[in-house]
Amino acid sequence: MNRDRPVVCIQGLGFVGAAMAAAVAAARDEHGQPRFDVVGLDLPTPEGARRIDALNRGRFPFDTADASLDQAVGRAHGEGNLTATNDPAAYGRASVVVVDVHLDVAGQGRAASVDFTGFRSAVATVGAHARPGCLVVVETTVPPGTCAQVVVPELALALKARGLPEDALPVAHSYERVMPGEGYLDSIVNYWRVYSGHDQRAADACEAFLSAVINTRDYPLTRLPHTIASETAKVLENSYRATTIAFMEEWGRFAEAAGFDLFKVVDAIRLRPTHSNMRTPGFGVGGYCLTKDPLLPLIGARDLLGRPDLDFPFCRQAIEANRAMPLVSAARLALMLGGLAGRRLLLLGVSYRPGVADTRYSPSQIFVDEARRQGAIVLCQDPMVGFWEELGEDVPMTLPAAADLDAVVLAVPHRQYESIDFAGWLGDARPLVLDANGVLGDRRRAELRRLGCRVESIGRGDGL
Repeated sequence: MNRDRPVVCIQGLGFVGAAMAAAVAAARDEHGQPRFDVVGLDLPTPEGARRIDALNRGRFPFDTADASLDQAVGRAHGEGNLTATNDPAAYGRASVVVVDVHLDVAGQGRAASVDFTGFRSAVATVGAHARPGCLVVVETTVPPGTCAQVVVPELALALKARGLPEDALPVAHSYERVMPGEGYLDSIVNYWRVYSGHDQRAADACEAFLSAVINTRDYPLTRLPHTIASETAKVLENSYRATTIAFMEEWGRFAEAAGFDLFKVVDAIRLRPTHSNMRTPGFGVGGYCLTKDPLLPLIGARDLLGRPDLDFPFCRQAIEANRAMPLVSAARLALMLGGLAGRRLLLLGVSYRPGVADTRYSPSQIFVDEARRQGAIVLCQDPMVGFWEELGEDVPMTLPAAADLDAVVLAVPHRQYESIDFAGWLGDARPLVLDANGVLGDRRRAELRRLGCRVESIGRGDGL
């Protein structure tokens, strides 16, 4: 560490915080020198200790397909400007603290709620140690109203207990748009960023900090007038995406019943510029964001803003529709196989999206649970995941033997699945193949049919 460089503390070293720590540590000044010394902080738990140890050994704490992220961590470790600890005293040296402490949603629909206990404790810890003038930037996706109704009051209480002015720590909000995968690091440093401040001082300080980390020449910042606006921007952004995905599911069922290829229809529509981002049907929605964020405005309105009368029916229905998507694949498979009891199935892909090792809220879990409930023997494989934490199962990262398989379900479009040597892998086996997520193109489907496999797809009529 260099005593002349400002210190940035990243609170929470999960998939967002660990990548943010790498991005901030990679920021360079006009002389090519690190702009910041970065300290990542996590809880003294087994998982927190694992993440801290990885960063202190110059390794990114999660498996990633992005070599530049691994390289950034290794370089920062070599230069000595990235360390990690569980000691909250580190906040006392910080010029900036970035809060990346997750908030889980419990319950569904109108009964959904957020337990702020851990989040409040994390914010209070910052307030108990940070020096006056330290900028607190909340990156966590939160119910609208959280910064004003939770973060600022918690910091004020902690500062008052220290005999300091209650507004000694400026508060800003700038939501993450981190996208794990091959462009993991780029999704932070080479992407548009939205931010706001609790007051003008905080907004100006946040702009200066983000401008030192992000490529704002090519990806200009957008300032919104208040934290509730930027909090809403994040949940609206993700709610829009979740809703458009859910919308396509009913069209997928129509295409299957009517016997046409919905993917080709969508490709034709996408030629119209106003519809270029139209979605397609798939296996399901997973990950930490789209599975919960559409419920956050309802929670914010009810619990923080005193407006229980405000409802979000489209958001609630999108969540319900997306949770049911993997069950559609299970039902289609059961219909084609005459039931799932005793059938041997191979599920290709257990992470929630291609190129990542993250299995949180993966739709594959919903599929596996349902197929096993119906009596199927389900084998799983994923080139990115060696252990499926939620199910407590080892997952082979190479293809298992195909003998005795009744069906293969392609659930995640990992790049590795594009180059499977089907003839060599299948041998004499001829399982049914269900492409549940647009993994196979026309050529690969035709190849499998020439080998003698029945190949069907979600969003396509039989035999297409």
